[in-house]
Amino acid sequence: MKEMLYLDEVCLSFNNAFSLDRLTFQVMPGEIFGFLGPSGAGKTTTMKLLTRQLKKKSGIIRILGKDITKVVRDDYERIGILSDTNGLYERLSIEENLNFFARLRDVPKTRVAELLKTMHLYDQRKTLIKKCSKGMRQRTILAGAVLHNPELLFLDEPTSGLDPATILEVHKMLLALNREGTTIFLTTHNMEEADKLCGRIGILNQGKLAATGTTQELKLKYAKDEIEILDMDKKVVKIRKDLDGARHIHKMIESGSLLTIHSKEPNLEEVFIELTGREF
Repeated sequence: MKEMLYLDEVCLSFNNAFSLDRLTFQVMPGEIFGFLGPSGAGKTTTMKLLTRQLKKKSGIIRILGKDITKVVRDDYERIGILSDTNGLYERLSIEENLNFFARLRDVPKTRVAELLKTMHLYDQRKTLIKKCSKGMRQRTILAGAVLHNPELLFLDEPTSGLDPATILEVHKMLLALNREGTTIFLTTHNMEEADKLCGRIGILNQGKLAATGTTQELKLKYAKDEIEILDMDKKVVKIRKDLDGARHIHKMIESGSLLTIHSKEPNLEEVFIELTGREF
């Protein structure tokens, strides 16, 4: 099975300083791959590189199984993009913008109506873009990116500025697209979002990939070397993961004094801070 995205030793530099340094990873068909990192780590730069808004200095990039330099217009018809460079026509309404994008993509108007409802924009569909809030703009741009049910979808902070109810609807839509076969490359600062949506993640720090794996793999890898036990007196006891610890747990079980036991895996946010030394 050919990978949807493939990067090998990819470098990009500005003013003789590396922005991306030997970046290597791949995304397989049907994955939701989360690309995480602190502000300034290089996430948006990577997105622009993959969508040919920037050119690499060295390394190999393949998209849809093809070298990025050989990707043609028909290939981009199979791709959807939401980034900070997406443009909307300020003097057109939300609905007029989406109808225009639908005509370009040869998508029926029924799909526009469906997305307007999913994005909670139907009642505001006649609003001019120049009068829209940030959240309304973001929802409109996202609707435009998924109009044609792309095979590969690039999303740069797709739920930024959205309210919790709309975020939930966006997540449902993305999971539905993924079930239908869309591969998603997602950058986000929202650790809960990454944990919920992504099968695998990559954590970028200062232009280098600090770790890749499933969220469960990373949580287990960076778990503390201790077990936390609550005894019958509601006292917390911390025990190391070794033979002496196992004997202690066995004794507590035999005596009936063990109430709960927890192996202390970190959440994704704690893994992120451990790897980057920074909050997001």
